[in-house]
Amino acid sequence: MTVVAMIFAAVAGLLHVYIFTMESITWTRPATWQRFSVASQADAETTKGLAYNQGFYNLFLAIGALLGVVLVIAGQPQVGWTLVFTACGSMLAAALVLALSGKQYLRAATLQGTTPLLAVVFGLLALGMA
Repeated sequence: MTVVAMIFAAVAGLLHVYIFTMESITWTRPATWQRFSVASQADAETTKGLAYNQGFYNLFLAIGALLGVVLVIAGQPQVGWTLVFTACGSMLAAALVLALSGKQYLRAATLQGTTPLLAVVFGLLALGMA
């Protein structure tokens, strides 16, 4: 179960690195802002600062999850699992908030929240806590 949890935590981390890239690096490209249902290039420019900041939140969560995976694999399970549960739990909570924000966000919330949910569930199973 540990291996499965680490795979899902790593995928969740990599997905959040991708989200960081879109929000903080490519936000004003039409392909990116359209994916986020932004109405126009002007709106993308207006929201650029907010997206930039939000992207870094996602990057920090990704770093926590990925570092946690590395530490669990490297034989530091207490610190590693703490990081995995904190980062993936925060990703999951953010996905729930997104889902509660409106029906139009359910697909994005599902995409954003599935891998951290599975990481947490399999992590709890691996540690005999479920």
